[in-house]
Amino acid sequence: MKENQHIEWKESWRDEYLKWICGFANAQGGMLVIGRNDKGKVVGAPDAKKLLVDLPNKVRDVLGILVKVNLRRVAGKETVEIVADPYPYPVSYKGEYHVRSGSTKQELKGAALDQFLLRKQGKRWDGVPVPGIARSDLDAPSLARFRGRAAGSKRLSAEILREGNAQLIDKLHLVDGGLLKRAAVLLFHADPERFVTGAFVKIGFFRSDGELLYHDEAHGSLFAQVDKTMDLLLTKYLKAAIGYEGVQRVETYPVPEEALREALLNAIAHKDYSSGVPIQISVYDNHLVIWNNGRLQQGWTVATLRGKHASQPPNPDIANAFFRAGMIESWGLGIEKMRQACLSRGLKAPRLREEAQGLWVEFGFPVSNKAPVETPVKARVETLVKTPAKILAFLQASPGASLAEVAVAIGKSVSAVERASARLAREGKLRFVGPRKGGRWEVLK
Repeated sequence: MKENQHIEWKESWRDEYLKWICGFANAQGGMLVIGRNDKGKVVGAPDAKKLLVDLPNKVRDVLGILVKVNLRRVAGKETVEIVADPYPYPVSYKGEYHVRSGSTKQELKGAALDQFLLRKQGKRWDGVPVPGIARSDLDAPSLARFRGRAAGSKRLSAEILREGNAQLIDKLHLVDGGLLKRAAVLLFHADPERFVTGAFVKIGFFRSDGELLYHDEAHGSLFAQVDKTMDLLLTKYLKAAIGYEGVQRVETYPVPEEALREALLNAIAHKDYSSGVPIQISVYDNHLVIWNNGRLQQGWTVATLRGKHASQPPNPDIANAFFRAGMIESWGLGIEKMRQACLSRGLKAPRLREEAQGLWVEFGFPVSNKAPVETPVKARVETLVKTPAKILAFLQASPGASLAEVAVAIGKSVSAVERASARLAREGKLRFVGPRKGGRWEVLK
């Protein structure tokens, strides 16, 4: 048997080993065995019977918890087992917080300590209230963008969407004790970086890992960041193969738009915003990588993500707003949606990996000397038929929405929506009313 998440061996007792007991109590519980060496060989615990009496009191006095202390005889030698249960509240060793991770003990500091303390209190980082920000400080265009998407998704009632912004924020559970939560600031403030360092997206085009050719940044509310990032990727960073179906122009990107949007939304919803580090998207000639510094749930692996799994977002308030806007699902389906979108185009499924720095999603492009795999004619025809109907339905439900908002809501590129809207205008089904800036699209009966 080897040391693991729940077992640690020590040859003899030292008071500093109270840190290990603290680590077990702050994690999933575990057992510290005195009288075994690092290889697990029984060497016997000196003064075992004395430890049996002293240790329960020492643990209680220093850590403030109760443990079970058992005397065992193995191969004629005595060992002492100290069994610590997992505790629902944070346990400290002289003001230090330790936690068991795998077969090691770690002292928590900085952002990791903040997250640990919040979790033990039943809170998440994005649910912490922020003083000094009023509902009126939130960005009206971002709230309007959310209303339009939520109307299209039908995941919020029409009655709620007719209420004022203050009431809408309340209904989304983005208020705690009369104060806006961090999630509200990230989702709907025009400049969340005033309050959360690194709350933006960086995009760069690389000739190689050491040679950056050009780059951009997407700032603003999280909803604005999604739109700006997708627009930059589709208009500047990714080269679309152009084809035609009759007179209809068809653009085929090296990464399916649905898969790309899903990966971006996952990165934004799962990011560790306490780190102060932005999401980074690196584009190369033959692949694209999205990185965020979030971590998987304890006990999860990349294999967990690939299989059927529950949705456990680290930022549940942010994820809920994205869900109500119809931008993500709440069933842990994001990875499978990315995979299916790629496979349906004849592309390889995205590669996922977790490292100490965070989570990576990598999309490979089609081989450059071959034409991109074409979408079946039937699927393209169905898309051409459905897109105009979706545009009309969304604009009817969300008067005043921009074509960029329509594109995000129905899962199409801005250019595709612009082309379809122009055709609808020619057919007398849609018209643009008002000045070029500040006008709106109107559905004609």
